Amino acid sequence: MGSEATTRDDRAQAVRCTKERLVVGLVDGRRLSVPLRWYPRLHAGTPAQRNHWEPCAAGRGIHWPDLDEDLSIEGLLAGRKDPASQM
Repeated sequence: MGSEATTRDDRAQAVRCTKERLVVGLVDGRRLSVPLRWYPRLHAGTPAQRNHWEPCAAGRGIHWPDLDEDLSIEGLLAGRKDPASQM
């Protein structure tokens, strides 16, 4: 019985926000989807502001310059919410 090694590439390739979700496509084909309300700055932003993102940390992070928001792929994979979303 053989086994195939799975290569994970946790870099962000595509990012979009719906009214309720942050959806991140990773280079390795996985897709993450988390509630937008977990990140109050993103949730409060306009669609144009949320759509203006750029990769950071060699693709292992996402930066929204218009909203001064940064999220790590590691944090998204771990399900970490912004502490302000708990208030």
